[in-house]
Amino acid sequence: MAAVEVLHAFQDSIKIPQGGDKIYKDECCFSFDNPESENGLYVCMNTFLGFSKEHVMRHFNKTGISLYLHLKRIKKLKPKAEVKDDPPKKKPTRLAIGVEGGFGVEDEEEYEYEENNGIVILPDFVEVSLPNPSLPEKVQMCVAGILSAESASRKEEIAAWDGEKRIVTKHTNLVQHDNGKKVPPKGWKCEMCDKTANLWLNLTDGSILCGRRYYDGTGGNNHALEHYDRTKFPLAVKLGTITPNGADVYSYDEDDMVEDPQLAQHLQHFGINMLAMEKTDKTMTELEIDLNYQLKAEWDTIQEAGKKLVPLYGPGFTGMQNLGNSCYMNSVVQVLFSIPDFMQKYANSSETIFNQSSANPTKEFNTQMAKLGCGLLSGVYSKKSALSGEGDDADKGQEGIAPRMFKSLIGRGHQEFSTNRQQDAQEYFLHLINIIEKNSRGAVNPCDCFKYKVEERIQCVQSGQVRYKHRDDFLLALPIPLEAALNKDEVAAFELKKKDYEERKQPMNANEIVRPRIPLAACLQSFSAPEIVDDFYSTAIQAKSTASKTTKLASFPDYLVVQLKKFTLSDDWTPKKLDVSVDVSDELDLSALRGQGLQPGETELPEGDGPPPPEPQVDEAVVSQLVDMGFDPNGCRKAVIRTNNQGSEAAMQWILEHMGDPDFAEPLQVGGSGGVQQAKEEDLAMIMSMGFTRDQASKALKATKNNVERAVDWIFSHTDELESMETEQSGPAYRDGNGKYKLVAFISHMGTSTSCGHYVCHILKEGRWVIYNDRKVAVSENPPKDLAYLYVYKRL
Repeated sequence: MAAVEVLHAFQDSIKIPQGGDKIYKDECCFSFDNPESENGLYVCMNTFLGFSKEHVMRHFNKTGISLYLHLKRIKKLKPKAEVKDDPPKKKPTRLAIGVEGGFGVEDEEEYEYEENNGIVILPDFVEVSLPNPSLPEKVQMCVAGILSAESASRKEEIAAWDGEKRIVTKHTNLVQHDNGKKVPPKGWKCEMCDKTANLWLNLTDGSILCGRRYYDGTGGNNHALEHYDRTKFPLAVKLGTITPNGADVYSYDEDDMVEDPQLAQHLQHFGINMLAMEKTDKTMTELEIDLNYQLKAEWDTIQEAGKKLVPLYGPGFTGMQNLGNSCYMNSVVQVLFSIPDFMQKYANSSETIFNQSSANPTKEFNTQMAKLGCGLLSGVYSKKSALSGEGDDADKGQEGIAPRMFKSLIGRGHQEFSTNRQQDAQEYFLHLINIIEKNSRGAVNPCDCFKYKVEERIQCVQSGQVRYKHRDDFLLALPIPLEAALNKDEVAAFELKKKDYEERKQPMNANEIVRPRIPLAACLQSFSAPEIVDDFYSTAIQAKSTASKTTKLASFPDYLVVQLKKFTLSDDWTPKKLDVSVDVSDELDLSALRGQGLQPGETELPEGDGPPPPEPQVDEAVVSQLVDMGFDPNGCRKAVIRTNNQGSEAAMQWILEHMGDPDFAEPLQVGGSGGVQQAKEEDLAMIMSMGFTRDQASKALKATKNNVERAVDWIFSHTDELESMETEQSGPAYRDGNGKYKLVAFISHMGTSTSCGHYVCHILKEGRWVIYNDRKVAVSENPPKDLAYLYVYKRL
């Protein structure tokens, strides 16, 4: 009773959960302990954050909160007599993993649970068992609220699936322009710049324009959005996402992804027949699932099915639970935390990171990365499941970790990664890199191990003059030249045999499949081969010309991530995956891809990306009117131009604001790069005095035609973009060395497209290959290097 009486003294420090409160009762904020762990989970009765016994004192010391609901749950296999006879195994009906209707769902009917809950008073861990009718009413209400509430992770999971439901647009009766535009199935380019990715087709006038610019300066140039601002044409479809089952359609005035019931009709207007390949009554999902079953040979090879693999346990061999199509995330983070830079940044520094965390560590990226690193590398969660038995049960592997907080945090605000749909591991890798970069400014950045400098050499064919451009990248994407196959005759014979089987409607044996064998050297050669650029504006001849473009590496990173571009669109707009075998060697020499920069005898093209702008038109009547008032003629002309010929009143206002400028009476300089004259040193100095670099100040002034006041405003509305330009840092910008590499990891995809299937990864550890297949971690007997999608090479 004494402990119950003590609870009265702490009533003011607890809260009763309300509808909008998040209750973290599934997982510790700093570890992967949960109610089924040995010591259970401690849920703060004020903040509703969950902590393991190891970390709950950290929260107590920081907040002084003493009362915690101690959740302890024991999972047990039901006695055989209570388990119903095994029903026929259901065929999956959803392109999902780890969710109802999908692949790999654990049968919860096999288990029963024993709950042992209590209230703990810190710092002495005095516990009051539950239920207890003697508890103060407020304490009972708090306990009941926590126990009955949906957990934070469950709410996130529901939101992730609900997020897939798109509203039907109000623009189903969209008026489309009869302008004769027809859109080809590939080879698109933004009509206002040279972007060839992230392109959107406006469904009103057929304009093809690039999408939004991301915070780090990548993505598009906002031309699709600017087109809407000018025209108010509301609907656009993302090129590259169109399938017989639909596409990504965005409504600008509804500010959301939408469903367009008339999409097929709207696309047909521009010559796109999205339903041309839809020749059965089955849905696209059903067709994909059936096709995935037909690709069983690929699944079995990549997962090394049929082999009795030796499971591994301990530090660095921790599996990850599939949270519902999260295998792409599992594979990427397993590879990241096999690299020393990420181990040191997060796992080895976890204690410091945890101690510096705020009152809500669930929202802190570095905290959740440190938690993930510790969970994967410590070995604490890499133990054989206590419920695993012999035979099939033994194949369930370890419990592993369930990174729900991490998945939710990384996906927050992202249209795709916030859902439970399958995703592209390459896109997720780059998304995660962007977030790490953003959270590593002014600190050690583990992504530096991947970062390298790309050199693009563009030569005007007519003048022979060249331009060198450089950019940063973290991944080397290689095309797959099918024409370089080493077994063309065998593949041709297989295709004929396959066609014969299809005509006779007979299944083909998996061991009869013949894939084109492509040397990796051919992929590298295709990457570095000259590319012809049509409609290139040559500043040397002041006209459009043809150019030759080659791409090389100006630096070699410590770790090189290589992507094989297996996913493409066929000529009939059907997304497909190239089913090829690439001959990949364990060691790679890229020395021949080293960029050399401007060479002796080469002449650089003059600056500029387009023709000089026409001389501005000046309303001479307004200029004369202002001159008659006694103002300098040059200043008057400048005022009329700066106010875009809006009349004498606007020009007069501009004169009154700028007549004190030292260059007011100087002639207006027009022309040069983009029609903007060189920024003045005093203007640069003024902006640099605010803490920005010279490059950032120059960019702001160029964007605002050297107007200092507007440049300052521009800076504060483009902070994310400018922060990515932080070039004036101490130390080298890139790690560089020789071009010789050794294969240390690869990620493989099974399935027909990135929107379905499954990912696993293989990592070279302690001189042997290890397969990480969600919760299963084992010694790999035959690593399928030739079928991988992403490769990680370490520089020798």
